[in-house]
Amino acid sequence: MDLTERPAHTEPRLEHTVVDGVATVVISNPAKRNAMTSGMWQALPVLLRELAADSAVRVLVLTGAGDTFCAGADIASLRAPGGRPQALAVLAEEALAAFPRPTLAAVRGYCVGGGSQLAAACDLRFAEEGASFGVTPAKLGIVYPSSSTRRLVSLVGPAAAKYLLFSGELVGTERALRTGLVDEVLPAGGLDGRVRAFARILASRSQLTQAAAKEFADGREDRDAYWSRQAQDSGDTAEGVAAFLERRAPRFTWTTGRTETGTTP
Repeated sequence: MDLTERPAHTEPRLEHTVVDGVATVVISNPAKRNAMTSGMWQALPVLLRELAADSAVRVLVLTGAGDTFCAGADIASLRAPGGRPQALAVLAEEALAAFPRPTLAAVRGYCVGGGSQLAAACDLRFAEEGASFGVTPAKLGIVYPSSSTRRLVSLVGPAAAKYLLFSGELVGTERALRTGLVDEVLPAGGLDGRVRAFARILASRSQLTQAAAKEFADGREDRDAYWSRQAQDSGDTAEGVAAFLERRAPRFTWTTGRTETGTTP
C-alpha cells in the first residue's frame, strides 16, 4: 500500500496489508486527521493478535492514511464516563509494544497525543521532514498513564519527557531526532521508499536475534538461558555463518511463537 494514498472511504477504521513479509497497518479517519476512535482502539489489539499469529509476517509498519500519522484520540470519545477511552488506548499501546516482531512507525504530518503513544510503542520511528510531535494531556487535564510515561522517558530521557508532558507543545523533526523520539528523518517524498527498503532488510534478518534483542532491550533479564537454548537448537547461527562464508543470503528458519522447548505451538 502506498503510505500516502488517500482513502476513498470516510468512516474511521484500521486497514492492513501483508506483502513480502511486511504487514502495513494504516490508521484511517480522514475526517479527523486520523484520530483514533474508541472502536479503533479496541480493534487494534485484535488485529495485532491476528498478525502475530500469521507466520508470513516478519515486520510490522504502522502509519496513517494521507498526509497525517494520527492526531490523537477522537476528543469526542473522551466525554465517555470512567476513563474508558484512555484505558482502551493503553491496552492498544501495550499490545503494540508486545508485538513479537520488529515494528516501525512511518510518520508524516501530525503525530500527537494518542498518535505519539502508538509511535512510541513501536520499536523504531522514521519521520518525514515537516512532521510534528506532541504529547498533549496537559492541554486537556488528563493524567498520562504511568506505562506511557515510562516508555517516553526511556526514549527521550526524563528532561525531554517532562518538556513534552508539562507543556503539551509540538516539536518538529529536528528536535525529535536530537532527543531520540525518532530514529531517522527523511526529506519530502523519501519516507515511503526508505520504509519499504528498511522493512525488507528487517524481514531478511534472523527473527531469533530480533526476538531476543527485543526482550533484552525491554528489560527482560531472566531469559538468557532460554535464548541460549533457542540459539543452540535453531540452526540460525550455523546458517548465518555458512551464508557469510559462501557469500549468499542466509535462509533463517527460526520463527517467533515457539514454546520453551523450541517447537511451534
